[in-house]
Amino acid sequence: MPLKYHIHSAPVSNRFPKITKSGVIAWEEGCLKCARCVKKDCVYKVYEKRDLDGRQMLDSLDSVCMDCFRCVQGCPNRLIQKGMNPTYKTLGDRYWTPEIITDLWFQAETGRIPVSGAGYGGPFSGIGFDAMWTDMSEIVRPTRDGIHGREYISTTVDLGRKLMMLDFDGTGEMISVPPPLVEIPLPIIFDLLPWSPPRERIIRSMLKAAKILGTFLIVRASDLEPDLIPYVSNIMLHLDRQLDSVDRNLIGTSRMIEVPYNEDVLSLQRAIKEINPSVVTVIRVSLDPGSSARVLDLTRAGAEVIHLCADEQGLEKAKEPLFIKDRMKEIHLRLVENGVRDQITLLAGGGIAMAEHMAKLIICGADALTIDIPLLVAMECRVCRRCKTGIACPVELEKIDPVWGSERIMNLMAGWHNQLLEILGAMGMREVRRLRGEMGRAMFFEDLEREVFAAMGKRS
Repeated sequence: MPLKYHIHSAPVSNRFPKITKSGVIAWEEGCLKCARCVKKDCVYKVYEKRDLDGRQMLDSLDSVCMDCFRCVQGCPNRLIQKGMNPTYKTLGDRYWTPEIITDLWFQAETGRIPVSGAGYGGPFSGIGFDAMWTDMSEIVRPTRDGIHGREYISTTVDLGRKLMMLDFDGTGEMISVPPPLVEIPLPIIFDLLPWSPPRERIIRSMLKAAKILGTFLIVRASDLEPDLIPYVSNIMLHLDRQLDSVDRNLIGTSRMIEVPYNEDVLSLQRAIKEINPSVVTVIRVSLDPGSSARVLDLTRAGAEVIHLCADEQGLEKAKEPLFIKDRMKEIHLRLVENGVRDQITLLAGGGIAMAEHMAKLIICGADALTIDIPLLVAMECRVCRRCKTGIACPVELEKIDPVWGSERIMNLMAGWHNQLLEILGAMGMREVRRLRGEMGRAMFFEDLEREVFAAMGKRS
């Protein structure tokens, strides 16, 4: 049995005051000047630590309050109140909600799984991944305990093309030539960022984390600086320029290279293989209604890994776009029907915001996935996208210490890894490879709705 994969985590403090859901409103007018003010009785010394962050003009009171409500209940003139923080409402957008962003901040700071309290009080269905539920019945399959060390649960995946069978000669010697494979201990690869402030320090933060975690960061060839060469074993080189203009030594030492899809992409794959036969090539394909046919053709033609990309909200390019989980199901099942699913590795990315999305996308047929925006959020990004328009980043991401940034990302991945182990354990699975395409272990709102209401209006 291989050594248990573990991601070390330790608390990493924030650089800026946290934006909390609720805020403290402390009125001074009408104060009774009590001999013993309830503010002095705060067990967390919140009012003694009160300060003003001059960079953002934010009162630190909200970020250090622990919501015990002792001051609210104890003030005799009811001058202290708790209310919704208006700054909290401005975080992110409809998809990247304030709840998601603050949960990611919590995990990046602590490395722990966020706990919502006594039960879930929200809706039980919604758009995207919220219309899918995992079935973790303890009766059908006994649970596995991989988090606390009593049982081993593997989260390792292989990237590359697989042989369907092996050929041997008359003497018993194998004559099949296995394609190159790359193994990563966590089914997550760090993707190209859709936007960011100047990203030199950001890339270094992600690379440091990728190296420790044993995974890859996709880096554009145009962004590859000489001081990043020591990380080449954890870089998936994205060819955003002609092959002839890239250093042949870099091609020769790379383990994985990604190329954007075009009609001649397999010729480019062969050219890369001539330089480095042991490299695993990845074809980056944007999701659209024709993706399933395109993936099938590429698989039959010899593609090794296909990276399927949706937009920031998990939608494909179309007038009436499908969500990534729905298109992924279609692609996976089409490959299964044609008997070629096990030959190809499918990466999928776009709209993955939480650890549960990782497990759900693997259930829909992905071998592994790529993430982007959660890495920025781990480094305190607020998903305001001001940097896209040239406005200065409110949390100065371009100035981060790469060591601090990598530690925040590792904490986030530690939380996600533990949540994946929880899901696998509850399903009675010993490895994440078994989770791929296990749609029988999930429930889809659209299917349930169709089954429930299909007979309505029909006469027996």
